[in-house]
Amino acid sequence: MSQTPIKFQGSQGELSGLLEQQDSQSKAFVLFAHCFTCGKNSIAASHISKALVSAGFAVFRFDFTGLGSSDGDFANTNFSSNVEDLVAAANYLKENHQAPSILIGHSLGGAAVLKAATQVPAAKAVVTIGSPADAGHVKHLFQGDLDTIGADGEAEVNLGGRPFKIKKQFIDDLDAQNTAHISNLKKALLVMHSPIDDTVSINEAEKIYVAAKHPKSFISLDNANHLLTNKADAAYAAKVIATWSEKFIATESSDSIQRVDVPAGQIRVTEINHKFQCDIQSTTHQWIADEPLKVGGSDHGPDPYQHLLAGLGACTVMTLRMYANLKKIPMDNVIVNLSHNREHGDDCQSCTEEHPKVDVIERSIEFKGELTKEQINKLLVIADKCPVHRTLHNKIEVRTELKN
Repeated sequence: MSQTPIKFQGSQGELSGLLEQQDSQSKAFVLFAHCFTCGKNSIAASHISKALVSAGFAVFRFDFTGLGSSDGDFANTNFSSNVEDLVAAANYLKENHQAPSILIGHSLGGAAVLKAATQVPAAKAVVTIGSPADAGHVKHLFQGDLDTIGADGEAEVNLGGRPFKIKKQFIDDLDAQNTAHISNLKKALLVMHSPIDDTVSINEAEKIYVAAKHPKSFISLDNANHLLTNKADAAYAAKVIATWSEKFIATESSDSIQRVDVPAGQIRVTEINHKFQCDIQSTTHQWIADEPLKVGGSDHGPDPYQHLLAGLGACTVMTLRMYANLKKIPMDNVIVNLSHNREHGDDCQSCTEEHPKVDVIERSIEFKGELTKEQINKLLVIADKCPVHRTLHNKIEVRTELKN
């Protein structure tokens, strides 16, 4: 599993995030919003993220403005700025990796993802965990300080054992919020809540569920506390999310790219994420090209040279099979391994002074079956006669034209 620290611009400065994913292709990208005043490294955020990564998802979590390692002053933030930070995070993923298919919010983070969801068109599913229906619900945490905030414009309040400055603009912003956006979500919704949550009542889950339109689901977290401090509870939540979301998300592949009519004999290549991922289509097939993680890609498909090697390898196997069948050679199977590199003149027999380096494709062939030495030698000769092999050895001219 890889963990990549990320910095990106939020509503009031640079935000600190963490992208976690397996080294192989991820099923989908998830954007996680932490609870009020918590941070990206809260117990729930950490446990749920790691469990989702183990299930094959890439998860991006970050500190909201003024919290954790992110820039800004918490006193100058509000619920609306949290929503702006979420949208900024989603846009960062879209521009640099893959747009998030799933939005998950814990506590007030759940209210924030419900609000931000309409501004993240790529998201197919939204999950709330122990979340209030209305952001204004958070005022109960400092109910005794509201008069002071109203009179003095601000007050220092104790939240989770830590002091935070709350300004009147924060309260005014909460008072301006409502739940109308929930009925206009137009995305699959999973509401998760514990019936014994003593921070956010399960009645809030009912309000979210009733306000939302189908498809929607509710899952009880049974004996879990609000912060999901029990790792088993977080793992259970992640397992349910992973299973539930499969029905709604599009796997991060060319399946989510619209098919077009491609003339016979042609290949059409276009961008997917405005970085390295490409959608490739022929008349009857569709697949992805990408670059490895180490060079900034997402590794969701073979890179260009792997496509080249695959073309030669496939053509070699097909040509050998055709010949073996025609000559009734008992070849049970053939395995071709290929690699590409560039050799310096000192290491290359075919290099010249004019071309001090040459591209070299190493091809090893393994035959299965009761074959004589004569049959093997003949098959090796035939391997060099495959059409792609011949094309690569011919003089190739690539002609480029501008399509108007």
